Amino acid sequence: MDRTIVIGAGPAGLAAAHELSELGRRAVVLEQDDQVGGIARTVVYRGYRFDIGGHRFFTKAAAIQELWEEIMGDDFLVRPRLSRIHYRDTFFHYPLKPVEALIGLGPIEAIRIFVSYVRARAFPIVDERTFEEWVVNRFGRRLFQIFFETYTEKVWGRPCSEIGADWAAQRIKNLDLVAAVRNALIGNRADGQVVTTLIDRFHYPRLGPGMLWERWTERLVERGVEIRMETRARALLHDGGRVVAVETERPDGSTERVEGEHFISTMPVRELVRALRPAPPEFVVQAAERLAYRDFLTVVLIVDAEELFPDNWIYIHSPDVRVGRIQNFKNWSPDMVPDPATTSLGLEYFVHEDDDLWSMPDADLVALGARETARLGLVRDGTVVRDGTVVRVRKAYPVYDGGYKESLATIRGWLSGIENLQLVGRNGQHRYNNQDHSMLTGILAARNVAGEAHDVWGINLDDEYHEAGGGAGDRLTPGVARDRTLEEVLAAAFARYDPVALGAAVGVVFGVGLFLATAIALLHEPGDPGRVLSLLGEYLAGYEVSWMGAGIGLLGAGLGGFAFGWLVARTINGLIGWEESLLRRQILARTLDPLEAMPQ
Repeated sequence: MDRTIVIGAGPAGLAAAHELSELGRRAVVLEQDDQVGGIARTVVYRGYRFDIGGHRFFTKAAAIQELWEEIMGDDFLVRPRLSRIHYRDTFFHYPLKPVEALIGLGPIEAIRIFVSYVRARAFPIVDERTFEEWVVNRFGRRLFQIFFETYTEKVWGRPCSEIGADWAAQRIKNLDLVAAVRNALIGNRADGQVVTTLIDRFHYPRLGPGMLWERWTERLVERGVEIRMETRARALLHDGGRVVAVETERPDGSTERVEGEHFISTMPVRELVRALRPAPPEFVVQAAERLAYRDFLTVVLIVDAEELFPDNWIYIHSPDVRVGRIQNFKNWSPDMVPDPATTSLGLEYFVHEDDDLWSMPDADLVALGARETARLGLVRDGTVVRDGTVVRVRKAYPVYDGGYKESLATIRGWLSGIENLQLVGRNGQHRYNNQDHSMLTGILAARNVAGEAHDVWGINLDDEYHEAGGGAGDRLTPGVARDRTLEEVLAAAFARYDPVALGAAVGVVFGVGLFLATAIALLHEPGDPGRVLSLLGEYLAGYEVSWMGAGIGLLGAGLGGFAFGWLVARTINGLIGWEESLLRRQILARTLDPLEAMPQ
């Protein structure tokens, strides 16, 4: 039977089914829920619509963007982004704005952050393995403690030292303190590239992300794709080299054997391994059992207030409350609320199934949410919380702990022997994919069914994926392989100095050097110490050969050294850039048609 069985009707599964239909292949989609979209669905409660978390629509893949726009038409809104951090009863824009941070944290804390950042850049952790090490290397330890540690540990329920650096590399890629300052001063671009975390506008369906997936499902059904809702894949039957069928179960307990030629799975990897019949070897089962997940629940509050705050969402870093993030769905799209005189908030709690919050009655969770929003000052005194509801989601986030890579490699190695099974999507690959990444894995898996050869595991970060086959697939990723290769060669040949790192290194040498020289003079020349050194007071205001002068020298020479090193690096980089531009023009001239390259 030449048909493909797709397990799961989230973004990856629906994209796979859509591409199969485009290629003229038969597909059957099995979805255990009563709603499509996975965790990107939109839930409706008494006319109020809300996400399972917030789902921005942003991609660098032109084909994905065009597909979204084609399906949504005029209902694909362009929305402004405003997100802030709540810390010590103060709001800070994210990405950080230097002046705001200075005022909010105070000058002493700002100096501590700067010194910590300079130290981290001058003496980085060489072998960064954890989230903590990754962030400290790019922001400094003090900023990590203030703006990253508490929130991240709320999300994952474990210390940052136990979370893999991979998660940070995906979620806050391309952003560091210098990029945040540059964005605040000169706009949202860095070296010609949009910094992912700094996107200040995004697309969003008028009635939430579920609107897109529901329309897409209608299109698939019209094309003849069979979509079976409330149908759980409880077993994958295989003969050691190929999957032959999926055994499904309905809510009424009825079962069915669904046969196919190809199988595309978005199931959580741990559940997939558990579902294989016959079971894999014990070492594979144990590897799957070591994979961890973070569950999630949203407490939705319906508030009698036309407007509460302007943010799309707020990160809650305070350890005094348990909520981790708060969505204001009305600010995502006004049509998410049926009554414009009210506002709906989504309070996100990151939990495990055995946590007390997970089993807490809905009414108690709504009361907890009302208390915490009031404590944070987000709902003003006297404002009435009219109603509320709770949505729980199992295995919402695959956890990047210290051992997940090894476990996943073990599972992938064994599954590679099953030739007609492909794993796609966030949970299907135990990878923290965005919607567009998940869709790309589904699309390429469908093309593999049609005889092409793509590495679906190669899709992960925004612009680091190259299709194996090139050709028409180039529209799936930004740029063309030839252009990217040229850029990579030039980047390697004309590597720049890091101005901050060089400035910090020179500053440390100058500052510490002067401090030590002053200290030695004081200790070894008690009568008339450092007559030569004292001449530096003519050039360094406040310096003298004394212990107080040593401190002034440490700071003054350090700052002067930093400025000198930074200026040297920028000058060298300018010269390198000039040489690179000359070579680039020569290369491009040689690749043009000879007649076009001639002067006119």
